[in-house]
Amino acid sequence: MKLKIDGKSLTLDKIDKFINNSPSVSLSAEAEKRVNKARKLIDEWVESGKIIYGVTTGFGEFANVHISKQDIEKLQENLIVSHSAGVGENLPPKVVKVMMLLRANALARGHSGIRLSTLQLLIDMINKNIIPVIPSQGSVGSSGDLAPLAHLVLAMLGKGKVQLIKNIEDNNTRIVSAGSALKKFGLQPVRLAAKEGLALINGTQMMTAYAALICSRAKRLIKLADISGALTHEALRATDKAYDHRLHDLRPFKGQSDTAKNLLKLIEGSEIRESHKVGDSRVQDSYSLRCMPQIHGASRDAVDYVCSRVEIELNSVNDNPLIFPDDGDHLEGGNFHGQPIALAMDFMSIALSEIANVAERRIERLTNGSLSDLPRFLARDGGLNSGLMIAQYTAAALVSENKVLSHPASVDSIPTSANQEDHNSMGSISARKCYQILKNVETVIAIELLTASQGIEFLKPLKCGKGTRQAYVEIRKQVKPLWKDRVIHDDLQKVLCMVVDGSILNAVEKSVKLA
Repeated sequence: MKLKIDGKSLTLDKIDKFINNSPSVSLSAEAEKRVNKARKLIDEWVESGKIIYGVTTGFGEFANVHISKQDIEKLQENLIVSHSAGVGENLPPKVVKVMMLLRANALARGHSGIRLSTLQLLIDMINKNIIPVIPSQGSVGSSGDLAPLAHLVLAMLGKGKVQLIKNIEDNNTRIVSAGSALKKFGLQPVRLAAKEGLALINGTQMMTAYAALICSRAKRLIKLADISGALTHEALRATDKAYDHRLHDLRPFKGQSDTAKNLLKLIEGSEIRESHKVGDSRVQDSYSLRCMPQIHGASRDAVDYVCSRVEIELNSVNDNPLIFPDDGDHLEGGNFHGQPIALAMDFMSIALSEIANVAERRIERLTNGSLSDLPRFLARDGGLNSGLMIAQYTAAALVSENKVLSHPASVDSIPTSANQEDHNSMGSISARKCYQILKNVETVIAIELLTASQGIEFLKPLKCGKGTRQAYVEIRKQVKPLWKDRVIHDDLQKVLCMVVDGSILNAVEKSVKLA
């Protein structure tokens, strides 16, 4: 497979395929022309002695310090070395690989002034799976993700550490020196020319890499939430009246209507539901069941909105200053500021947290015998066996953690660089928090699927609906019914793997196409 980048046409779907299939990356011919054109202008300005921020001056508070022509290369190297000040756990390899792709794509627009050979080295490292070791903490999300991107460029200089990987999902990779890795693959470390260091580290690529990965998984997760909610609906023998399209037509939010349609498709043909249509004394179900279209739907709309913002940033140029070769001009501005992604990631955090919040309430109803009309904690021989009692505890713990993590990072700002950078987005923190929330929500949905499947056991021989039956069958391929206590962790991990790898969603969508 091949992926041509031009700075204009990258999408979330392409990034998904990039991570899953490792296509060979190359520049489009048009992008090469644009890059060369902008670089020619930079070289002309340097030769003429023109004063341009970050090209012939220092950085930040040192913008008033003129740098002589003979020190320009040293200036750019010093920028990378001094800014490689990150701390904390290393970023996952797949986040770094997406960062590299996004930075290359932004540079491909031809407004950054980088040399084609320097950009090609970055692309070669992507294709050889030479992944820089980048600490996760240190960015305040303005002037770009400076520290993380500096660690990325450090590897291009033959300094720092890299991971040589075959499988992007493998976090147990071998760490070697960047210099030895480049030598192994016949690549020469770069000696940065004027503007190149700044062009490489001014950008939002760390937070946007996280955002892209989160968006891809969130789009699948929102469908899985409908599946897990529908399976709980079956196990609790709830009514489907609240999903009638006439009700949702009167409040026409797209996400709400789509969720209601999904739920009805999933339980279509359910023997369980049919068995309770006659003589069912309940008028209304609890909110966690009755209001699924409204709750899931609002999060669905939020996910769609956030993804639309992220796709804009994927193809944006966000360094400074920016070069306009057709005009023979440059502009100093603030496209590196991470506020659009910071706000988007905080919104995504809230939207995903609510999905886990309501799922945990359904898990509680499943395990609470006084609410479910099912055996307490879904245990056979309760007392001797505890069943799924503690699975609900785990869900509650994750939901509580999400509530803390959902506090928006973007409402905070700490000035940096002698108050020159007096408002910072904290977008890298928003993105890292959101990634943890995403993983927590995936686990809560896995717990609901496991718990609802156990509830279905007590309703046999009645069968689930068209879609819920497929989910149940897929889960039972990996996890047997729980008749005697066993290590629940192992069951949860099996279902969680099915949530993350898409096997449950794929199985359901073979029978039911979900919105």
